[in-house]
Amino acid sequence: MNLKHLFYFWKTARSGGVVKAGEALHITPQTISGQIRLLEESLDTQLFARDGRALELTPAGRLAMEYADEMFSLSAELEQALRHHPKGRPVEFRVGVSDAVPKSLAYRLLRPAVDPADPVRIICREWRLDRLLADLAIHRLDLVIADSPIPPSVDVRAYNHRLGDSGLSFFAAHALVERLDKPFPACMAELPTLLPGDDSAIRRKLLDWLDRKRLRPRIVGEFDDTALMTAFGRAGVGAFAVPTAIEQETLAGGELVLLGRAEEVRIEYFAISVERRLTHPCVLAISEAAKAGFELLESDADASLPVSR
Repeated sequence: MNLKHLFYFWKTARSGGVVKAGEALHITPQTISGQIRLLEESLDTQLFARDGRALELTPAGRLAMEYADEMFSLSAELEQALRHHPKGRPVEFRVGVSDAVPKSLAYRLLRPAVDPADPVRIICREWRLDRLLADLAIHRLDLVIADSPIPPSVDVRAYNHRLGDSGLSFFAAHALVERLDKPFPACMAELPTLLPGDDSAIRRKLLDWLDRKRLRPRIVGEFDDTALMTAFGRAGVGAFAVPTAIEQETLAGGELVLLGRAEEVRIEYFAISVERRLTHPCVLAISEAAKAGFELLESDADASLPVSR
């Protein structure tokens, strides 16, 4: 079986037709059609059936796609592994960070990838998760850090590698806390509140938690950037929640009071890669450090300042 013919078949099925596949590969649709016909002749099996002007996979074609997906996924993994094999020059590590992940937490997750003994050039991109996954699919990125697994609506062949999870910690400026009549969490109903943006897993789980507690705070701001939300919180605009993993640094400076924690609300973090088995040295370093890192960060938070009552 000619693998080039199989590749043209696979690309056509993935693209939705020979015209789109030709545009992606910069060759004529006639060339692709001819290569697919040669593949079908060599296998003595029809892989596509025409439905008007559209192509549909036959049962044999669907079976061939399952194998082709595996083959070309492994091919991409091999390319990545060889490209990053030590060659006497700095390894290039291209990582995308979902804009819903707090910057300080992203830094802690990525820091183990930078080893002075093994020079690495790290290239970070921050964007919406769907855009980052699109770049991952075409190998413009080696890794995506996100606060949720791959959404079901995104058609990307990649794998979720869980890094760890964290509870939520709630904060407010001293001026807001002084006027409170109720303890946490009931006090949240009395406080103006800042929310993370729509793409954040924290927002969804925080709203669910407030609903279960039958709390209806007044929402005064929404922020995609956790650091900006924290700055507004320090200024006394509203109460807010961030992962307990960054609780201590959020308290640094003394402007904020820890209202309480919702340890039952777990925010998970993932490294998303085209690799089923992690081989990139930087990704391995991140994964191994994260396993112990989240537990250590939360244990540090438990030993920090007591919550407000």
